[in-house]
Amino acid sequence: MTGLSPAPDERWVDEPAKRSGRTAYERDRARVLHSSALRRLAGKTQVVVPGESDFPRTRLTHSLECAQIGRGIGKSLGCDPDLVETACLAHDIGHPPFGHTGEAALADVAREWGGFEGNAQSLRILTRLEAKAFSPDGRSVGLNLTRAALDASCKYPWGPDVDARKFGVYADDVEVFDWFRAGVSEGVRCLEAQVMDWADDVAYSVHDLEDAVFTGHLRLELLADADERSALAALAAARYQPGGGASTDQFAQALDRLVTLPFWPRSYDGSHGSLAALKNATSQLIGRFARAAEGATREAFGPAPRSRYEADLVVPADVRAECEILKAVADRYVMSSPEATARYVTQTELVRELVELMLRGAPATLEPLLRGAFEAAPDDAGRRRVVLDEVASLTDASAVITHSRLTRTGG
Repeated sequence: MTGLSPAPDERWVDEPAKRSGRTAYERDRARVLHSSALRRLAGKTQVVVPGESDFPRTRLTHSLECAQIGRGIGKSLGCDPDLVETACLAHDIGHPPFGHTGEAALADVAREWGGFEGNAQSLRILTRLEAKAFSPDGRSVGLNLTRAALDASCKYPWGPDVDARKFGVYADDVEVFDWFRAGVSEGVRCLEAQVMDWADDVAYSVHDLEDAVFTGHLRLELLADADERSALAALAAARYQPGGGASTDQFAQALDRLVTLPFWPRSYDGSHGSLAALKNATSQLIGRFARAAEGATREAFGPAPRSRYEADLVVPADVRAECEILKAVADRYVMSSPEATARYVTQTELVRELVELMLRGAPATLEPLLRGAFEAAPDDAGRRRVVLDEVASLTDASAVITHSRLTRTGG
């Protein structure tokens, strides 16, 4: 915990390797891969609810696919591939049960005491909650990843005072945040973090489309309808990041380009051949988006290998628009369906009640792992933060089970 050396492979607590032959970033990758927090993502919603079908992605399979995409892009540009893969594996590790519905519910509950954000929760898990390493004074330091790995995993390198909707650190965790961000200008992201972010966008935009088609939420023939295409373009423009500069017409053109690509599937009937065609389209789209970013980045910064703060990832505007219109497809046909909307209401209420029930009976309602932190918290806000840690760690199924049990017992 001493010193603010800029060495990227430095750890918060010095920890000699257990065996020789591995780089610092190979060790980081292994630690995230073997963490219990990563395993729990297998039971957390990506878009389609886990258990509805065996085919769609969970948060875990999405993270693994994001890691594969990010590793390839990063390696092509000169980044350490293990470092990029570590960031991709860790990027969703703090997300709570029920996907963005659970995240929104916890953010609303915690508005008056520090807020809740899945990316800030990821940092908390990596540096505090995951049981792996300890400082000399006996405090948990989580996975004790290198400075570079924490930096690469930080999608939003700022606190809620900068952006209360999307941020990467709670007030409780500023000390370690300042340590791994030492010497870096506020808000600037390393190349590995930018690659992770684009790999995330590519993975979920393309795979959510595939899952929507496979599960029957989307009939591909609908995309030939002019009214549907206009609605999708308008939705993409409405949900696109403020300041993105893309108009409805640009998103409409992006959809036009996609559906006229030679590999774009025209229909899906569940047969072996149609599934193969769908999977081929998935692969082709991932390659299209990855190559575009690699080529534009080399054009801007030259062919020499780049890493850390030597370059920024460049994603062409037309390719980003194609990615965004695919996100709008999943939004319109899966996330905004009547069935999903009704489910969100139930899930939101369950999460809110779960926090109240756990607070009422804490620390007895908490897992043994967190009871000590609850008892040691200096104030009410600190105790509530520990309860959030507990609820956020739950899978979809364990949240339902825990809610049912605490409702019966009264907390």
